[in-house]
Amino acid sequence: VDEKVISENVDEEIVEVMNGCICCTVRGDLVEALKKLYNRVEQFNGVIIETTGLADPAPVCQTFFIDEDIQEKYKLDSVITVVDTKYILERLAEEKPEGVENESVEQVVFADKILLNKIDLAENEDHLKKIESKLKSLNPTASIQRCKH
Repeated sequence: VDEKVISENVDEEIVEVMNGCICCTVRGDLVEALKKLYNRVEQFNGVIIETTGLADPAPVCQTFFIDEDIQEKYKLDSVITVVDTKYILERLAEEKPEGVENESVEQVVFADKILLNKIDLAENEDHLKKIESKLKSLNPTASIQRCKH
């Protein structure tokens, strides 16, 4: 779903989950866009939602579990995260102020699949193995695919 379908200037809704805590925001415009897309497209294999590199994946993922219509019409198949070989260790180590999440860590933890991109920029094979080890320590179940572009 690209920026032409979903407006950036839409108020977000706060959603209270079953345990009573308010843990995330779900964009009402994403729900509406998915509903409209379902009604417009006769048949499709899937929908890819691309977020920015700074996005917390939780609200997008929760969209598929909170709205009953979306649950009936769509199935969240996977969360794919692209990490930059050159900068990922630095990003994962960033200290954030109290109450602020490290988006890079969140993206790795939420991922089913991790694309380790720009491997040609790695210092050497040991550097790649160090990165993969760190990623696996955060998310032992995610598959990691090396890629160059």
